[in-house]
Amino acid sequence: MSTPPESSQGLPVGRRIKYNWDFTRIKTAGRRNTLGCLMLNWLASKQSGPSRLGVVVSRRVGNAVVRNRAKRLMREVFRRNQAKIPGAFDLVLIARSSIQRRSYAAVERDFMDVLRHARILG
Repeated sequence: MSTPPESSQGLPVGRRIKYNWDFTRIKTAGRRNTLGCLMLNWLASKQSGPSRLGVVVSRRVGNAVVRNRAKRLMREVFRRNQAKIPGAFDLVLIARSSIQRRSYAAVERDFMDVLRHARILG
């Protein structure tokens, strides 16, 4: 039997990257790392406070159902693991087409691995 879902709190608005200029700034001034089904662009935030997340899923990944599932998976992985990220970072996760065949556990493993490779985690 699967574990019961945690209370649906979602990702607060203050922890989301929503504006195009933020995505562009992180892409141009930040760094990039790719591992598994995820590509990570990151930049140390100039503001103190929690890390923020932006999510990008191209139409190449799949139809709308597949893209929305990928976005939900990436947001949930960040939400559950954001306390493990020391400092304040602006993170942009970009889904690769292999995400459509991945479970939550596999996406979470790729997320943690890409953070380690980026030296965001210890």
